[in-house]
Amino acid sequence: MARMHTRRRGSSGSDKPATDENPEWSDVDAEDIESRVVELAEQGHDPSVIGLKLRDEGVKGVPVPDVKLATDKKVTEILEENDAKSEYPEDLRNLMSQAVRLREHMAENGQDHQNKRALQNTESKIRRLANYYRGDEIDEEFTYTYELAAELLDDE
Repeated sequence: MARMHTRRRGSSGSDKPATDENPEWSDVDAEDIESRVVELAEQGHDPSVIGLKLRDEGVKGVPVPDVKLATDKKVTEILEENDAKSEYPEDLRNLMSQAVRLREHMAENGQDHQNKRALQNTESKIRRLANYYRGDEIDEEFTYTYELAAELLDDE
């Protein structure tokens, strides 16, 4: 997705270690991890932030390098089981909040052509992602509008 609206290449980053079992130094009980995930979600954290917090802070002082290896479930699956899942997927929500911020900026700075294009690109990404999720993660009738995105952000 890095090359969607530019000629630039994506930036390289580190890869997760290729392993299929939880390291022995991280022997936290799966139920403890699940309850901590739900607790963090109730505090308003997104799934990606929950993963970072578990990695950095851990559960009962023991870091959890990979929730899926430790519990056999993804963070989003745990949230789904405990009815703590948000209405829209995290990546779609983040793009919508970016679009709202850009739209507000454009209202004050109509002459900012660079950000006008950035807004067009962001809204294009939202529509593409909505097509991907439609009927599965989001409602079949979903159509992106600025009003919907602004309302979504006001609810949070």
